[in-house]
Amino acid sequence: MSTPEIARANFDTWRALAGRNTYESDSHLASLLRFHGREEHAPALREFAGVCEDLDALINENNRDENLPVLRRWDGQGKRVEAVAFHPTYHQIGRALYASGVMSRYAQVGREFETMTLAYTAGQNGEAGHCCPFACTAGLIKILQNGDGSAPAEWLPRLLDPNYDTHFHGAQFLTEVQGGSDVGANFVRAEPAGDGSYRITGEKWFCSVVDAQLMLVTARVGDDKGTRGVMAFGVPRLLDDGRVNDFAIRRLKFKLGTKSMASGEIDFEGAWAWPLGSFKDTVEVVLNTSRLYNAIISCGIMQRAVREASAYARTRTSWGQPILRYPSVARTIAELKTQAYAARSVTFWLSAMADRDALGQLSTDEQQAWRMLVNLNKFWTSFQCTASIRDAIEVLGGNGAIEEFSVLPRLLRDSIVCEQWEGPHNILCAQVLRDSARLGLHEPMFRVLEALVGPTDELQRARARWDQLLQMPPALQTAHVRDVAIELQIAVQATLLAAEAKAPGTDPMLPVIVEHFRTSNARGYDPLADTGLLKRVVAIVAE
Repeated sequence: MSTPEIARANFDTWRALAGRNTYESDSHLASLLRFHGREEHAPALREFAGVCEDLDALINENNRDENLPVLRRWDGQGKRVEAVAFHPTYHQIGRALYASGVMSRYAQVGREFETMTLAYTAGQNGEAGHCCPFACTAGLIKILQNGDGSAPAEWLPRLLDPNYDTHFHGAQFLTEVQGGSDVGANFVRAEPAGDGSYRITGEKWFCSVVDAQLMLVTARVGDDKGTRGVMAFGVPRLLDDGRVNDFAIRRLKFKLGTKSMASGEIDFEGAWAWPLGSFKDTVEVVLNTSRLYNAIISCGIMQRAVREASAYARTRTSWGQPILRYPSVARTIAELKTQAYAARSVTFWLSAMADRDALGQLSTDEQQAWRMLVNLNKFWTSFQCTASIRDAIEVLGGNGAIEEFSVLPRLLRDSIVCEQWEGPHNILCAQVLRDSARLGLHEPMFRVLEALVGPTDELQRARARWDQLLQMPPALQTAHVRDVAIELQIAVQATLLAAEAKAPGTDPMLPVIVEHFRTSNARGYDPLADTGLLKRVVAIVAE
């Protein structure tokens, strides 16, 4: 064959390697199931991985510019429908994903970890138009399950329904044009109707899953200021008589990423609504659920970056040899794998804790640690996800920037949106700081972490740095919190990786991953003095 023919044959080999069943090729995921005592989930997960592999081409087709969602406010007879028209591939993808039971599993308490393994697998195709609805729907399911039972009886079964064509997508609309994370500045109002229901009026500025059948909407009740006066309401798309509720979709957002999923702006014009809880319930149940989903999707995207870049480096030749043989490329692949391991370790641990919390099995220390770490972990996983995709694109060189050649450009756009959803970095770091300064939640967090592996150097240093931060004047705390939060998250990741590595029967790659992670993040690390670097890199990239 000619040289171009060889190159194209290598591309085919790359696609075959990168497209292997995501469960079979992910030794760490199998190890996490064993570590958390969830090995019974493996068969369903292996099957779902095959489903997601088959969906890859449909998701790419659905995300083409000419196939993106379109607003349809009126039907052909002039009837108001406030609908979004999707390309047929969108619904094909949805039917396959929801049939897995990714939402219906919530009918039984204590299945968060199982659901997160499915979301992680789906997330290796990016947001794909449906991962954001997963998060929003899960939050609505939980707030209804925790409620007083007065909400319309059909809502919860429809949210849990695995049949995509009869299932209710959930959405959560909090943001207003004058206040994003500053929910206390929200202006949308809810007026009691006298029968337990409310009527909601005002504008919501960023409404993802704008086509949802059931929307969680925050609105102000009475004259209380700040978040004290804000409540959460369920707003159905359709009223009991089949008419569209009193709202209007102003327009769809033209976004950087997650384009297959429709986001828009909505004017509520006296829409019928039912109260679901306080703003505190919204944060503790809905937003924290979304933050955990955001982290698990980021983990999935990071693993896809590993698959794409590693397979490409094995099959792409330059100057007569596969580029993986060049130490600089091998080191990039090793860093991608190490960061993916670290992100998964913490995120799946938090998922397992969520199960135990739902079953009433968490101690007070663990509950407080979870509150701290779900915010910290969302911040760092989303940040690291974008960095990982960028590094993977570099491995592919110029080919990595071509939309029809590689999935990575779409994943880069999705990852940047993940950084902004459910609180951008500064907001999440500020929340962690407030929880420490006002409630002292860092103390139980460190106790829980030390119970896993003991008072390691990383944890002791992170505790000293956090205590140092808390002794500073408030303005300096805010200025420095992001730097110290990164140090803290790295210590958390080192702790969870080390705990896994100590357990019997876990991934044999973990010891070298732990060594590489701890060495390269050690205080005062000098890469030029790291004589074991190349040996670790070679071990990590070996398959």
